[in-house]
Amino acid sequence: MKSAITVLKEQFKHFNLIRRISLYELRNNNNANYLGLAWEIISPVIQIAIYWLVFGYLISGGQGREIPNPSGGTFEFFPWLVSGLIIWMFFQPAATQGAKSIYSRLRLLSKMNFPMSVIPNITIFSKFYPHLILVVLTIILMQFTGYPISVYMLQLPYFMIATFAFTYAFVLLMTTLTTLIRDIQLLLQATLRMVLYLTPILWVSHKLPDPLVIVMKLNPLYYLVEGYRASLMGQNGWYFINSWEYTIYFWVVTAIIFMIGAALHIRFRRHFIDFL
Repeated sequence: MKSAITVLKEQFKHFNLIRRISLYELRNNNNANYLGLAWEIISPVIQIAIYWLVFGYLISGGQGREIPNPSGGTFEFFPWLVSGLIIWMFFQPAATQGAKSIYSRLRLLSKMNFPMSVIPNITIFSKFYPHLILVVLTIILMQFTGYPISVYMLQLPYFMIATFAFTYAFVLLMTTLTTLIRDIQLLLQATLRMVLYLTPILWVSHKLPDPLVIVMKLNPLYYLVEGYRASLMGQNGWYFINSWEYTIYFWVVTAIIFMIGAALHIRFRRHFIDFL
């Protein structure tokens, strides 16, 4: 617990530093491109279009797909897909790049005078800015696809904060393990390819047998995807209240991952430079 409190204090103390450096990295990574920062939106939009073409059109023989609503009626596949996929567009690059954020900067960090725990957050913040834009674009899209702004959208900020919190907890753990054992980075990349298909982003969870759904819900991303859809489409209403047991489970898992990650980080960060 002491390590977790220390890491949290470091994030709040250096928040302005995290914000400035993350914006710098975001611009610097796109300086060589003619379209610059626009690629931060163009790239995920292209990926979403590919997933829609394959899973929403070609896989159904060109007839298009509709997603059954457990409460009755159906959802159009495209807005249903986008409302869940935008989380993956943020989490996947934040996790893979954040996991190597410390060991890829070890030479630089040896000359810096700020705690290493802020480095993963810099990477996450640089991915969170495009995510905010995608969320806004998704809200606009919903207005033209039959899902106007509703009172349920008030829970969207909560789920965005939950997404950021889980991502940081996960990345803090992974970046420490990756610095100690470089093979973890390759294992993480391979595992995340599988996690996409174990999360209800491309498929409907309520069609599965109940025991299998319970197993799938062990994945915290399940909670976040369903929460975003509840916010943007009104699916499942006030999801964090209606599924309060799952809300508690999500935050307990996030807290456990964060405390383990913080404890390992505090214990080994003085020795990170030895792994260069």
